[in-house]
Amino acid sequence: MLKPFIRLCVVSLFATSTMSFAQAGADTYKSKCQMCHAADGSGDTPAGKSSKVHPFSSPDVVKMSDDDLVAITKKGKGKMPAYAGKLTDAQITDVVAYIRTLQKNR
Repeated sequence: MLKPFIRLCVVSLFATSTMSFAQAGADTYKSKCQMCHAADGSGDTPAGKSSKVHPFSSPDVVKMSDDDLVAITKKGKGKMPAYAGKLTDAQITDVVAYIRTLQKNR
């Protein structure tokens, strides 16, 4: 009887922590990324269009690993600035997790 209860607790804890990571990623995305990448990740903003931002739903971005997206966020790419030193590793990881949710919603 105790094992199902423990499983329920673990699943609940995981779901809660996942939601908080998603929220943290969403907050950071809105403050640091949305101005170029748009709320939906389409890149359909004046800054995104002028920088030729790739939509997160494009096949070349979807096939990138999380490590690839973390590296791009840290080092920058093209006209995108580097965020190493501006965001913590945890913030960058949370933003990448949030980007994955945007990809699923498209």
